[in-house]
Amino acid sequence: MNPNKNLLIKNAVHESYKSIALGKTDKNSCCSTSKISLKKSAVEISNKIGYSEEEINSVPSGVNMGLGCGNPLSISKLSPNETLLDLGSGGGFDCFLASKKVGPTGFVIGVDMTHEMLRKARMAASQNGYKNIDFRLGEIENLPVADNIVDVVISNCVINLSPNKQRVYDEIYRVLKPGGRIAISDIVLMRELTEDMKADESLYCG
Repeated sequence: MNPNKNLLIKNAVHESYKSIALGKTDKNSCCSTSKISLKKSAVEISNKIGYSEEEINSVPSGVNMGLGCGNPLSISKLSPNETLLDLGSGGGFDCFLASKKVGPTGFVIGVDMTHEMLRKARMAASQNGYKNIDFRLGEIENLPVADNIVDVVISNCVINLSPNKQRVYDEIYRVLKPGGRIAISDIVLMRELTEDMKADESLYCG
């Protein structure tokens, strides 16, 4: 894929999720529904994709926007003291859940390319006293994370949005400790897309 096309895709994704964070869109994402009764919809979506009522109710208000397509934490085998990295952390839903699992001596890093999502996540962390989470601005193809420091990498319906998926996996390999693991929930392409669909960057988040 040429660099100009990559940039168009990144811009389309950025604008889509910026609008979601600001509540200025009629669509949430590729994995969710309209903004009508958004709080109710987010809870319903999260229930359907594998989150318990206890998990949903344990996070700060507003961080669950129903943007996932599964529950990567359920297969992460996360333990106290570990360091977890969430690719495309959005409002921080999975990060806040992971924070409780790794405990005060563990650490959670959330990386997102959208300032508005980061602002929402950071505000929620600050207002609710989370001390073991760091939300960082960055792209999942160029992670602002040092080599070999992460025990677990998770991602929830985000890698599909990247125009350079091999680069994402290269970065995952770089930041993971030897023996580290990944837990990814994402959509899967079951058949080849048409050329028209490939050429439409808006479909990356439609």
